[in-house]
Amino acid sequence: MADPSSYRPKPGQIPDSPGVYKFRDEHRRVIYVGKAKNLRQRVANYFQDLANLHPRTRTMVTTAASVEWTVVSTEVEALQLEYSWIKEFDPRFNVKYRDDKSYPYLAVTLNEDFPRVQVMRGAKKKGVRYFGPYGHAWAIRETVDLMLRVFPVRTCSAGVFKNAARTGRPCLLGYIGKCSAPCVGRVTPEEHRELAEDFCDFMAGRTGTYIRRLEKDMMQAAEEMEYERAARLRDDAEALKRAMEKSAVVLADATDADLIAVAEDELEAALQIFHVRGGRVRGQRGWVTDKVEAVDTSGLVEHALQQLYGEERGDAVPKEVLVPALPEDTEAVSQWLAERRGSQVSLRIPQRGDKKDLMATVQRNAQQALGLHKTKRASDLTTRSRALEEIAEALGLDTAPLRIECYDISHLQGDDVVASMVVFEDGLARKSEYRRFQIKGFEGQDDVRSMHEVIGRRFKRYLQDKERTGEWEEQSADAPAAGPAPTGPAPGPVPALAPAAEDGEPREDDGRPKRFAYPPQLVVVDGGQPQVAAAQRALDELGIDDIAVCGLAKRLEEVWLPGEDDPVVLPRSSEGLYLLQRVRDEAHRFAITYQRAKRAKRIRSSPLDDVPGLGETRKQALIKHFGSVKKLRQATIDEICEVPGIGRRTAESVAVALASTAPAAPAVNTATGEIIEEDDGGSS
Repeated sequence: MADPSSYRPKPGQIPDSPGVYKFRDEHRRVIYVGKAKNLRQRVANYFQDLANLHPRTRTMVTTAASVEWTVVSTEVEALQLEYSWIKEFDPRFNVKYRDDKSYPYLAVTLNEDFPRVQVMRGAKKKGVRYFGPYGHAWAIRETVDLMLRVFPVRTCSAGVFKNAARTGRPCLLGYIGKCSAPCVGRVTPEEHRELAEDFCDFMAGRTGTYIRRLEKDMMQAAEEMEYERAARLRDDAEALKRAMEKSAVVLADATDADLIAVAEDELEAALQIFHVRGGRVRGQRGWVTDKVEAVDTSGLVEHALQQLYGEERGDAVPKEVLVPALPEDTEAVSQWLAERRGSQVSLRIPQRGDKKDLMATVQRNAQQALGLHKTKRASDLTTRSRALEEIAEALGLDTAPLRIECYDISHLQGDDVVASMVVFEDGLARKSEYRRFQIKGFEGQDDVRSMHEVIGRRFKRYLQDKERTGEWEEQSADAPAAGPAPTGPAPGPVPALAPAAEDGEPREDDGRPKRFAYPPQLVVVDGGQPQVAAAQRALDELGIDDIAVCGLAKRLEEVWLPGEDDPVVLPRSSEGLYLLQRVRDEAHRFAITYQRAKRAKRIRSSPLDDVPGLGETRKQALIKHFGSVKKLRQATIDEICEVPGIGRRTAESVAVALASTAPAAPAVNTATGEIIEEDDGGSS
């Protein structure tokens, strides 16, 4: 535990300007990011008597070992910089809302020649119009199915579309009237795009125009005694009304707004958001977070606004944002939202009427989400805790292994030998910490030797990071520091640069989560005695004696310890065994996925891959121009230069690369004696 007075800035050293500050721990990792109108007043608050600080703030300042700050010109810039740093450094003491799932959106790909309506998840793409998010993908598909009667927009994949265009026959939706079949030319690209834009207008809330137009056309068809057409128009209008009923009107004035509600207790907070467009609830989403910093409701709302709109632009930021409590600096947050939208944004607390009633509904959803989360977490936490305690007891560990790393070797008959490292923290997978290895020390199949190499490389990097952060050695105070000096007081002796990483490039310590910076309490290897002995030998060679090692053999699910002749047998119903199996299976899945990808890449390799500076686009242009690698190999440099984008220097490199990989002699079919013509089409 550090004493905050050991790194407290000197009086008058901190400016009284707006800015953003960072607390770092002894390893130089950023553990907290904050912003302030007045840096001097805000930062000084962290260095008062520890007894007067909130328990979470006290934990943070005693974990930290230094503080830095950056001055900005406005509070809006401070808000933006704080969001960027929280996203970049992922500090452990900042509130971060995490989705419990990836919410589906109804997307219209207006960036394509023939726009497509589909369900999309994940990051938003430029040129795609999004509606939602929705709670379930089936809700999107039901809505789309109803609307395709009136707006028969393409919904098929690129492969289906191309196949239909090639054969001249549309898919089933084209035959039943739920697609305008642009693939076979039933409508022009312009007509199809107009349909897609009408679809977007309807989803955006402009519904009355289309329904009134359908009803007018229906009456006209009936007057002209075209009763079948009138019946179709009637059914179309009913379909649109049913689609509208799926999102009931909640605000009569066709408001575009997001309503945010927070339910919290001392330890956690749940956030619920209702997206209202055109007066109708178009989507809902929810987050739950641990309150790892001392923050009130207004602070939770400010964090939520940053993470909700930090990557959004334009109409994705609504005209109104209704919240249960205003952020501390309401004016700066409102200005930041307005800059992201491009027009004024109203940030306020609803006081009366329909908006206040709807906010109460959102609040009830937040309370229910928090209660459900706590019920699930209590059960899961109990199970995980019991599993970790059982592992600690079975392996004779002093404490429960809160961080477990598991390693597995994968290959195909000795080729493409790779290894995986998966990480479980508190019994849960930490996928951002997963790592992959290629076996470099030798050729062929030897799982034991491979395991020794991988463990050695991983923990050698850990020791390098440990040395770099100054836990072992520190650069002298008068040695020059690499890179620009940080704003604010020096946190002490400047740590030396790390030795060159495996890719040959040195890396400075910048506070980002490091690749191998955190040591595990337990290393699990997939295998028995030989693999365990190899892992332990690698640790011994590096002088590491505070990390436990065990192996889990697949055949009888036995747990092997270094130097033991007999395995540890955990009961089949043991939660500890279940956790070890889950960790081992995840390592196996991750390893075999990488091995298959590596093998597929090797099979698809081409002699052109070795040409420096030749990208995928120009490789494809060469193959398309000449038809195959064989014909390209026979071409002269001048003929290669005729390909668009290929200069003479590149053409010479291509010729040299292909000449060095030319077959020594023609292949012969041993059954018939015929010479096999080479026509590889770009692969070898």
